Amino acid sequence: MNLSSNTNTRWMAIFVEELARNGLESVCIAPGSRSTPLTLAFANQPDVHIYRHLDERSAGFFALGLAKATGKPVALVCTSGTAAANFHPAVIEAYYAHVPLLVLTADRPAELRGSGANQTIDQIKMFGDHVRWSVEVPMPESNDTEVVLRHLRTLAARAYATADGLTAGPVHLNFPFRKPLEPEGHPANIPAIQGKSLEHQAPAYSHISRGRILPEAHLIEQVADIVAANKRGLIICGPDCPGEQFPGAVATLAESCGFPILADPLSNVRHGRHVENGFVLGGYHLWLPSAAEMLDSPDVIIRFGSVSTSASLAAYLERISPAAHIHIRENGEWADDLHLTSQLIQASEAPFCVQLSEHLIARGYQIDNEWAVGFRTLEQHTRQQVNAALADMSFFDGAAVRRVLEKLPDGGILFAGNSMPIRHVDTFDQPSARSLITHGNRGASGIDGNVSTALGIAAATNRPVTAILGDITFYHDMNGLLAVRQHGLTNITFIVINNDGGGIFHRLPVARHDPPFTELFLTPHGLRFEHAAAMYGLCYDAVSDRDGLEAALEADSAGRGAARLIEVITNSYSDFQIMRELAATVTAGLHAISA
Repeated sequence: MNLSSNTNTRWMAIFVEELARNGLESVCIAPGSRSTPLTLAFANQPDVHIYRHLDERSAGFFALGLAKATGKPVALVCTSGTAAANFHPAVIEAYYAHVPLLVLTADRPAELRGSGANQTIDQIKMFGDHVRWSVEVPMPESNDTEVVLRHLRTLAARAYATADGLTAGPVHLNFPFRKPLEPEGHPANIPAIQGKSLEHQAPAYSHISRGRILPEAHLIEQVADIVAANKRGLIICGPDCPGEQFPGAVATLAESCGFPILADPLSNVRHGRHVENGFVLGGYHLWLPSAAEMLDSPDVIIRFGSVSTSASLAAYLERISPAAHIHIRENGEWADDLHLTSQLIQASEAPFCVQLSEHLIARGYQIDNEWAVGFRTLEQHTRQQVNAALADMSFFDGAAVRRVLEKLPDGGILFAGNSMPIRHVDTFDQPSARSLITHGNRGASGIDGNVSTALGIAAATNRPVTAILGDITFYHDMNGLLAVRQHGLTNITFIVINNDGGGIFHRLPVARHDPPFTELFLTPHGLRFEHAAAMYGLCYDAVSDRDGLEAALEADSAGRGAARLIEVITNSYSDFQIMRELAATVTAGLHAISA
């Protein structure tokens, strides 16, 4: 395809080529006419994999999943009008979760805006403050100068680098195009672009790189002094902690200073060989309400990542009064809704842990051996209480989530949907030495797009992915299931907890007001999802008890290579009551051992 025959396609070929040279590997494209120059440029670029989507909202969250799994920017393309507005939920999630996206929206030219022209809205800075950068790209012109084309190339580099910056997030580029949008004719003053015969391995015209923010020696010394003066502390690892070396480094730090780690499931610190030193704890949501009565309060808190999922942890932090509450986060973003932080240190987290560990060892620091034992004891007894209680209790949604967690394969990936699933994962996910990665959309914590995000993760990794979702969450993004067949995503299993409505609302005071609670909050829908599974080509099982779930999970393990939907039928009211009973049983058991 000769993209040089049209000014619009020529410009976009240059722009997309520069994105590819800067490292772009994937783009999600929703069909449309005004975006033709962008779509053709990507179609002509062999170094960028295209994922096509019919629904812009699903496309946005699919791109979010790709970017979450790879840690690299992913591009989004759509036509003008409300198509671009449908990207907004994913853009918001990407902004608050620090996920790199390049949102490329096609637009009408200036003379059509505000004129009543079809499919024309105000798209300039349409995502407001929910992007790291927003640019109205110049209109392609046939008589462009060299400096304009250099600007186009450097714009691609700058957009990619901003999305992938220290504080990652979405970048919005709005491209106005005049017709014609397709290659036609051969204007004499436009040199040919050879399309796929370009030297794709050539270096980028502009490439923007950055280093890490390493902790300065005086900061390490300062925190070491605090630890030395306060030997009883806790390390809290919230969602979105760094990967790679960080889990091992923070586990080593915990051992060096004698501080237990309270690890959120989305911190990705709960699983891996580093947990074998015994300092990583995951059952605290159930035992923290008793901890204030059974253990001394910590003198220092060291935090990593964003705000933790557990409400019990938040309540505990408000009850205690440590001498120092230190948060280490390289991007410097504030993540403390309780406003307890006494010191925020902007430094790379893994090097900080390594250097602080080495400094404590070098100065001969001696840990308080008894301090961590108390927390480990609470964790151990809670696990025993939960095991015993679940054996005698009726089947409910929490028990189903716990069994799914136990069956996840080594090297697998979990996506935890919002509302009740992430809370059950937080409660029942036990630290283990197996390799397991957990994702969730906790930037804005919406239920929209969870199906597509999980599918994007499956597409990016080609590893077994299990998505635990509530029924309303699943219903909200069923359009996204089309990607299973379109992109051959056989490596995903959806576990849908169908309790016929918004079961999480039973936890709120409004549940005491019925009506209107059932009709306007619980919102029972009466749906089952067998037909949805058949429509989109997923294998399907419906289960309502332990034996049925066990059989479905065994069939899933044996039949990997096909996308599956396991619908777990429960009752939201009894689920809520059983969970309350379990929490009360654990609390009573912990008090009994302390008496």
